[in-house]
Amino acid sequence: MRILRVAPWIYPDTKGGGDYHVHAMSRDQAAMGHDVTVLTTREDESLPRIEETHGYTIVRVSPGVTLLGNDVSPAVARYLWGVDADDFDVIHAHSHCYFVTNLAALKRKLGEIPLAITNHGLYSQNAPERLFSIYLRTVGRWTFNQADVVFCYTDVDEERVRDLGVTSRIEVVPNGIDTDRFTPEGPESELIDAEGRVVLFVGRFAEGKRPWLAVEAFAEVLEEYPDAELYLCGDGALREELEAQVAELGIGESVTFLGHVPYNEMPKVYRSGDVLVLPSRAEGVPRTVLEAIASGTRVVVSELEQVMPIIKGHGETVDSGEVKAYKEAIRRRFTGSDRELMEKNGMLQQEWKETVQKTTQSLQQIYTDPGS
Repeated sequence: MRILRVAPWIYPDTKGGGDYHVHAMSRDQAAMGHDVTVLTTREDESLPRIEETHGYTIVRVSPGVTLLGNDVSPAVARYLWGVDADDFDVIHAHSHCYFVTNLAALKRKLGEIPLAITNHGLYSQNAPERLFSIYLRTVGRWTFNQADVVFCYTDVDEERVRDLGVTSRIEVVPNGIDTDRFTPEGPESELIDAEGRVVLFVGRFAEGKRPWLAVEAFAEVLEEYPDAELYLCGDGALREELEAQVAELGIGESVTFLGHVPYNEMPKVYRSGDVLVLPSRAEGVPRTVLEAIASGTRVVVSELEQVMPIIKGHGETVDSGEVKAYKEAIRRRFTGSDRELMEKNGMLQQEWKETVQKTTQSLQQIYTDPGS
C-alpha cells in the first residue's frame, strides 16, 4: 500500500508525542512492506528537503506563515495538488487542528484518494479555547467530515467528535506504547541526580501544557519536602518565562531544565521519578502519561474526561487550575502505595504494535472499499 502521511511536524525534527507517533507509525508500516511518504514542514533550512530514513521517505516543504502555532503553508497545497491517485493509495493526516490537515480534507473533497484523519486531541494547545470551539463547529467539523475514517484514541473522544456533528466513520484505536521498553524494571537515568523525591514534567513548554503550574505547585511542595527536586524535560516558547519564574521563586537549586531528552533515555527518566505532573488544559491521550504509568511512576494530571479512565489506580486527576490542588495531589502521591500496584501493564489499552496493526487494517479497508 502506498501511504501519504500528512503532518505538521515529525520526530526527531521536533520532539512531541504526536510527532513521535507520526515517525513510529511510518517506520513500522514501512517495516511491514508498505511504501510510506511523510509530507511535513521544516523550520530548520539545514534539513534535507527529501530524506530516506527508517525505511520511509520524508518530504519537507516551507512552513509559510505561522499563526497560533499553525503553519499556513502554500507549499503543502502545491505538493498535494500535484498528487493523483496513481501516486498514493491513501492519505493519512494527523490532527484536525492544523492547516495541513484542512488541505488534505480539501484534497479528498475534490479528488479520489481516500483519507484518514487521526484525532490526537480535540482542542488546540495554542489557540484560545473559545476561539477554537468556533473552529471545531465550522472548519474542524468540515475537515473531519471529509475523511473516510477518523481515528480516536478512546470511546470518550469518539463521543466528543460525534457531538460536533461529525458523520464520518470513526474507529477507536488506542494510543499504544512499547511496553517492552517502558517497564518498572531496569536502570535509572544518570541525568537525574537527586537524593530526595523527584517530580517530573515532560512535554512542550506551551500555553496548553501549563508548565508554570507544575513549577508553582512544586515550590509549595518544597516547603514540606525540602530535599525534593523538579526535572523538566522539554523545551518551547515559554522556557525563558519558566526560568524567570524559578528564579523569582528562589527554587533554582531544586529545579533542573533537561531540555529535549533522547527518546531512548526516557524509560530511565521515568523510572527515576516519583511523580509525573501534567497540568494541561487540553490533551488527547498523552503518550507521556502512558509511558510513565507503564514505567511504574505515579501521575498527577488535569481532569480530562478522556484521560480519567487510564489514570484510575495509577495516580489522580485535578479538577481545577489552582496551584494548591496540584500541590496536594503531588503530596498524596509521595505518600501513596508502593510501585507494586503499578507494575502490571494490563491497564494500558494496548501495545504500540497493535496500534500500528489496527491503523493499517483500517487504511487498507478504505483503500479497497472507500465507501465502507
